[in-house]
Amino acid sequence: MENKQLQSMRGFTLIWIGQLASLVGTSMTRFAITIWAFAETGSATVLALTALFNFAPIVLLSPIAGALVDRWNRKLVLMISDFVAGLTTIVLLFLFMTGQLEIWHLYVIGALASSFEAFQFPAFSAAITMMLTKEQYARASGMLSVAQSAAGIGAPILAGVLLGFADLGLILMVDIATFILAVIAIVAVHIPQPAKTADGQAGKSNLWQESLYGFVYIWERPSLFGMQMMFLVANFFMGVGFILAPPSILATTDNNEVILGTVQSFAGVGGLLGGLLMSFWGGPKNRVHGILIGMIVAALGGHLVFGLGRGVLMWSIGTFVTAFCIPILNGSNQALWQAKVAPDVQGRVFATRRLLAQITFPLAMVISGPLADRIFEPALATADSPMAQIFAPIVGVGPGSGMSLMIVCASLGAALAAATGYLIPAVREIETRQPDFEPVAAD
Repeated sequence: MENKQLQSMRGFTLIWIGQLASLVGTSMTRFAITIWAFAETGSATVLALTALFNFAPIVLLSPIAGALVDRWNRKLVLMISDFVAGLTTIVLLFLFMTGQLEIWHLYVIGALASSFEAFQFPAFSAAITMMLTKEQYARASGMLSVAQSAAGIGAPILAGVLLGFADLGLILMVDIATFILAVIAIVAVHIPQPAKTADGQAGKSNLWQESLYGFVYIWERPSLFGMQMMFLVANFFMGVGFILAPPSILATTDNNEVILGTVQSFAGVGGLLGGLLMSFWGGPKNRVHGILIGMIVAALGGHLVFGLGRGVLMWSIGTFVTAFCIPILNGSNQALWQAKVAPDVQGRVFATRRLLAQITFPLAMVISGPLADRIFEPALATADSPMAQIFAPIVGVGPGSGMSLMIVCASLGAALAAATGYLIPAVREIETRQPDFEPVAAD
């Protein structure tokens, strides 16, 4: 049994290495695109819309993607989604090299890539459930956080260095190479399909009804539903902070990409350490504490500190704390769901879970940019405005101050949403109220 677990972890580690390479390439591209788009337009709205088109299809298509993941071979789904993501980067490279790249291209290409990325989370989560034992779930999630954070550390630095003597084209080429490595890693590993369960048989129907099955499954389990409602509200506020952080730094520092890269690298260090902690520790025994306390600390110790900060030190501390907490809260949440949901319905349930948790992210993306550009930034542009007289002692005045105020307000909202989880018995006692499902190994 121990040898089998070791072999399964080796297979997961190989996939992890491929994902690490892919994440570095993707993070470099996103960093470079942020710099390019803001230099072209100077608009927070453009950055928010770019993020929206890169994210909204993932959320909106999740139910259908989850239903298809449970029907199809999960290994094949992972390979195809990575392959299409690579193709969209090739198109982006062609447009840039031929001098035809425009802002609206980022919207279209981002939407296409994210449509296929909608399959990644349910397929990958369900694959990990079948490859590993229940005791390894949180550690695997920690390893994935390490990969994301390592990319967060290295990608801004590498992208900044490459942009110093080359241009966006070289970064896109690196991104394409990393996609190839990720596909090769998936091809080399055996990913078993799940055994059939009573939950899986009960959920079988046409594609439309199977797409809705995840909603029914979560609705019928009050503890899982309550947890998702907490994430729905908290993620809206956290999303405002994540969206406005880069433009607020660029606006305050007169488009200094070195400072932006430095702050983002501190976020990478925080996430790396948090991910390493989860990899070795596995999270608290009562996983709800890892989720709720992690969210509260990320909001107050991270986003709030960032919003109140007026320079590199406070920005770096804020992003570090937020990034450190994310692997702990997400790893605890992922392990909880993997332990409590039948493997052969995890595609549908996990896709719905993502939809319910993140549907407010697109809303945050839509409203944060216009609110910053049209209301908060003008209101705090000079010291003699009515709003500046109230909030200048907190966030200062001038470029970036309005966005800082929005981040401060958002951090308080996220912390309140997480704290409310402790007031609801169904959420607070989720570990005992919702029994674990014992995974069944399949060939």
